[in-house]
Amino acid sequence: MNRNANLPALALALSLVACGTDQQPAVEVEKPLNGSEQPSKVEVEPAAAAREDYSPYVDQHFPQRLLFGDTHHHSSFSVDSGLIGNRLGPDVSFRLARGEEVITNSGQRAKLISPLDFLVISDHAEYLGIADLLNNGDPALLATDVGQQWYKAMQEGGKVAWNAAVDITAEFSSGEPRFRDPQVERSVWSRVVDIASEYNQPGAFTALNGYEYTSTVNGDNLHRVVIFRDGPDRVKQVIPFGAFDSQDPEGLWNYMAGYEEKTGGRILAIPHNPNISNGAMFSETVNGEAMTRDYAERRARWEPLLEVTQMKGDSEAHPLLSPEDEFADFETWDVSNVAGTPKEDWMLEHEYARSALKLGMRLEQELGANPFKFGMIGGSDTHTSLSTTREENYFGKLPHLEPSPERSGEVMLRHPKTDATLVSAWETGASGLAAVWAQENTREAIFDAMVRKEVYATTGTRISVRVFAGWDFDEASVERPDFAAHGYRHGVPMGGELNQAPSGKSPVLIVQALRDADGANLDRVQVIKGWVDQDGETHERVFDIAVSDGRSIGPDGRCHTSVGNTVNIGEASYTNTIGEAQFMAQWRDPTFDPEQRAFYYVRVLEIPTPRWTAYDAKHFGNTMPEDARMTVEDRAYTSPIWYTP
Repeated sequence: MNRNANLPALALALSLVACGTDQQPAVEVEKPLNGSEQPSKVEVEPAAAAREDYSPYVDQHFPQRLLFGDTHHHSSFSVDSGLIGNRLGPDVSFRLARGEEVITNSGQRAKLISPLDFLVISDHAEYLGIADLLNNGDPALLATDVGQQWYKAMQEGGKVAWNAAVDITAEFSSGEPRFRDPQVERSVWSRVVDIASEYNQPGAFTALNGYEYTSTVNGDNLHRVVIFRDGPDRVKQVIPFGAFDSQDPEGLWNYMAGYEEKTGGRILAIPHNPNISNGAMFSETVNGEAMTRDYAERRARWEPLLEVTQMKGDSEAHPLLSPEDEFADFETWDVSNVAGTPKEDWMLEHEYARSALKLGMRLEQELGANPFKFGMIGGSDTHTSLSTTREENYFGKLPHLEPSPERSGEVMLRHPKTDATLVSAWETGASGLAAVWAQENTREAIFDAMVRKEVYATTGTRISVRVFAGWDFDEASVERPDFAAHGYRHGVPMGGELNQAPSGKSPVLIVQALRDADGANLDRVQVIKGWVDQDGETHERVFDIAVSDGRSIGPDGRCHTSVGNTVNIGEASYTNTIGEAQFMAQWRDPTFDPEQRAFYYVRVLEIPTPRWTAYDAKHFGNTMPEDARMTVEDRAYTSPIWYTP
């Protein structure tokens, strides 16, 4: 069942849920869905009959605010970013994210259409702040040979600076730095934390403390964004642990455990968009040996999320792995790893989210623990200090790729030895964002939502989506004014888990989705199901559960009629005369087997719109490369809900 309604109706409904002004009674947990734990891992308070207070809201403690932010962002404090021309420090990053106008590296004015709610500046741990020190002529650093070498490269710019940055990233791979000074590292980290504290405004804008761990073994990207729940009193007790400390992510987990034990704080890691790891990100072996249950449990503990989309491509699915999914080939990067080692087909299963989720369930069947039980978020991975993820406001991945008539013909990634083009600039995408269902806009609430996996990814737009799964949701559930309260009471949200199906029942999902208020209508809502059978074989299936414009969904669970296309590429324009502003849908799994492990996540697709390349062509009057994509169908991917027998 699905319902389509006009924009004001659902805008009101979802804004009520998000802002906490909905007419919802206090929520009673009738019984845990898995027989042992509360389903949503959030506080759900007693029912109205047990209340003495007149106000029905005083005991509500479930997430009511939808927040959008960027969890993967580089300023001039990242050595590669600073060397190749980024002169904008973390203060500019925060100012743009808060909605201020800033001047970019190329001297252009930039501003977001509306502020972000939070930002993690995740500068590389390795050589953190060195480029900024060089740019400011730090005497101690310039007194070293390597400091002089890097400084001259920065001053010369262009290819010389680029080659210096390539040499440095090679050190991320070797783990052998040419310069380390613990005093410098502690001083820079203290400054980074102080800047975040300056811009952190609880309730209005959240500046989370974080950095990027940049292990790149043999050119395979094993990066992780590390995020702290805490403020300076705890975070300053440590310095970032990077690839120069250990190339092995297990070393990072040991550091994280040590941080929590030492400070009483909390910390998590988010693996980098895995599409340039050449299969290493979700390998079934660890250092050449069979995976153990201990490894699986530790990975699930420290890495609850995955970055599934960003400017360097999208990793939700791949067309070779999902040939029956016509939407799987989205902003695909599948050429090589960072070192230029060519991609082979066998690697793909181990570097895309959907296949990794299936692999995780298979490993759980063998080991008793699932190492890849992750929620999904997006981040930009910008190296310009500018989190710009809208197509018409895209300021590029790197400083030399800011808007210009020439940028579409520039190179994004070169082979480090042959100098051959691996990825062209036009192949970068204006993506992505992290969406978080939180109780309030604070470091603690956002972090806690990440741990719960009550988060989702978008490819740059601000689609609103909420999903619950349970056993007894009826068709009227999606239209209840207390949709969220009802969902928590009788089910689990995204990131949750159902266990031990009641006899004769199958999972029911209820979904509300609303278009970006400043963006495109929606094409459809889909449920992606993956499961593993008793023989250990994994499977997947895509179900359309709501479609626009009166189209029909067939007996196979799919709508085979396109939504259409209103894009005028020459004018870089489109209209919302197709699609729907919102969807409300209820769906029951018609293929459920209570003996099989399964996951379900929701994918929401927008109608086609002009890609940033079309906006460039219109603005600059230039011709794009012949193979450049000119339209895009932006989307959202929710964190999965798992079923375990």
